[in-house]
Amino acid sequence: MPREFGRNSRVAQFVKEELANLIQLEFPLNEYGLITLTTVDVSPDLRNATVLFTFFQNNLTKEQLLEELNDKAGHFRHELSHVMTSRGVPSLKFKYDESLERAQRLTDIIDSVNTDK
Repeated sequence: MPREFGRNSRVAQFVKEELANLIQLEFPLNEYGLITLTTVDVSPDLRNATVLFTFFQNNLTKEQLLEELNDKAGHFRHELSHVMTSRGVPSLKFKYDESLERAQRLTDIIDSVNTDK
C-alpha cells in the first residue's frame, strides 16, 4: 500500500519551489504580472509533471502566457536538472488553473440569490 505523502509529493513540492524561482527570473513582474504556481501534479513514475498556475495582469491573456510557459518548458526542465538529485527530471506541462474563476462565479451566484431575498 503506497504512503500518502511519498516521493511524488516531495518531488512535486521541490519542482514547485524551484519553478517559482525560475519563473520569477524569466518572466519579470512589470511585463507579465504576478504569476502564481498553485499546484504541481507529478505522475506516479515521476516522468511527467502538470503545473497549474494563475496570474494577474491586464495586458496579457492567459492563452498567451500559457503558450510562452509551455514554450519554455524544456528550458525549465534543463534548469531543474541542475538542482535535482534524482536520475530523471519530469517533463513539464503548464495549464491555467481556473479554480479561482469558478470560485468567483459561485460567489457571485450566491450573492445574487442573497440580494434577491
